[in-house]
Amino acid sequence: FYLTDKQLDWVNETYGKMTLDEKVEQIMCPSAGNFNDQMIEQFTKVHKFGGFMIRPLPLKGLQDFHRKIQASSEIPMLISANLENGGSGAIEEGTNFGMPMGCTATGELENGYRLGKVSCQEASSVGVNWGFAPIVDIDLNYRNSITNIRAFSSDPNMVIEMARGYIKAASETEITPTIKHFPGDGTDERDQHLLVSVNQLNSEEWWDTYGKVYQTLIGEGASSIMAGHIAQPAIIRALDSTVSPEEAYLPASLSKKLLTDVLRKKMNYNGMIVTDSTLMNGFMVKMPRSKAIPTAIEAGCDMILFNRNIEEDIRYLKNGIAEGTLSENRLAEAVKRVLALKASKRLVEKKESGTLVPTVDSDKIISNAITKEWVNECADKSVTLVKNKQSVLPLSVSKTKRIYLNVIEGKVNEPSPFSLNIKHRLEKEGFQVTLRKRKMDINPAEIFSDNPSPEFLAVMGEIMGDTDSFVSQYDLAMILLNLETVSNVTTIRVNWEMLYGLGNDIPWYAGELPLVVVSTANPYHLLDIPMAHAYINAYTGSPVILDAVFEKMMGRSEFKGISPVDPFCGNEDCAL
Repeated sequence: FYLTDKQLDWVNETYGKMTLDEKVEQIMCPSAGNFNDQMIEQFTKVHKFGGFMIRPLPLKGLQDFHRKIQASSEIPMLISANLENGGSGAIEEGTNFGMPMGCTATGELENGYRLGKVSCQEASSVGVNWGFAPIVDIDLNYRNSITNIRAFSSDPNMVIEMARGYIKAASETEITPTIKHFPGDGTDERDQHLLVSVNQLNSEEWWDTYGKVYQTLIGEGASSIMAGHIAQPAIIRALDSTVSPEEAYLPASLSKKLLTDVLRKKMNYNGMIVTDSTLMNGFMVKMPRSKAIPTAIEAGCDMILFNRNIEEDIRYLKNGIAEGTLSENRLAEAVKRVLALKASKRLVEKKESGTLVPTVDSDKIISNAITKEWVNECADKSVTLVKNKQSVLPLSVSKTKRIYLNVIEGKVNEPSPFSLNIKHRLEKEGFQVTLRKRKMDINPAEIFSDNPSPEFLAVMGEIMGDTDSFVSQYDLAMILLNLETVSNVTTIRVNWEMLYGLGNDIPWYAGELPLVVVSTANPYHLLDIPMAHAYINAYTGSPVILDAVFEKMMGRSEFKGISPVDPFCGNEDCAL
């Protein structure tokens, strides 16, 4: 942490005054809920937590609350947020700069820096001092439902460059960045929220990719790393061929081999390690929580993120010390690293001067003209034309006035605000748009009814109608896919809403009409719609990105994006 003598004295003196309860609580980072005096009392007096994490909250009152809680806490607190794609990770009104993969698609390293700058300067303005970003996972498996557009690229060198820019910007805003999720997500197709996922590379491959990313950023001074609930058996077995299968497949958050032997000793990392959320199944399923909580600290973690029950987890840590699962030396190391991180970021001096939470006008920072310019520029340069067969694009009202539009989202919601927005945008360009009604509220038993409902007849008419009568109504079909990357979802694929394997949700008409597909999130949807004549990856469904998509589809702006991954998923037919 490169502490001064004065800072080092503060760490040692503060630690020396702590009770066991205070040491245990200093290494906990719960999630903050209701912002009121009762919560402040709970977090700073009843307990004395080392920090807490916020989810996006309304701007009004947020700065004042953080000021109150810092004033109430004897030791300055780490206030964290997920700052992966903008200040919107901390503030509801914050900027959604763009997803990491979209930033890389611009082909300009500067957008790694700009992503970090916008994310961290907005969060810092309300008192956040610790960010859970940048993500340095490598998107090597297109089936992975959790890395996806949250990753910068499938190229480890590009991940390093983009993360390097983000970290530089974070340091300028005095926010501690956290690189995550060690030992690296993106090879498995499973989600650590649901189980212990596995980084499946062999030892040599890992050191050439993920190992290279982490070693480079550690060498450049990374001071905070998040341990994922991800196993990496190959590098453990390369160090110790006698290790049991059970130990080899422990998630990093519980693995002394990965955190102490690999990360600490082999990679010379001496910064702070925080667990990923301990509410995830990947943390919960390998052993009882009563054992897992102290084991995580003994393995090498310095801070526990989130609690099922705060009082219970405190008890588990204290019992772990009493029973020998957690050594007093390891607890001391963890507490001192938390304190050292705080000291290294001058939180102690800031607390003494009353500047832990700035007095700036956050609203003006969020609406900063430079930020808007950067967001617009990133949007313009990120949108990627992957495929344009038969020169379907640019669109023209004179050529394809009548459009059949199908907007597919995670939930069938009739009609969704997003789908109506897309329809309105097309109509504003002068197109006649028919928006598909995806929800089919019918009773299949009506097939045998003598008096079927009008709704049933309408659906069956669509399914059983002749080809010519359908095709004659339209000049072009468009599918807009807004299937966002979210946790706790096993796959992100195009799931067609249909009846008996038929229905217009499936693009059976691709042999009859030109088909344009736009994905606002997952860059791999050509896997399910290889018959698309034109395909666009937008990476983000924000209004600014949609503006750029329509400018380019209409030919008023050129496509500039360069895909950071293989959008054809290794399949030749997807490019045809």
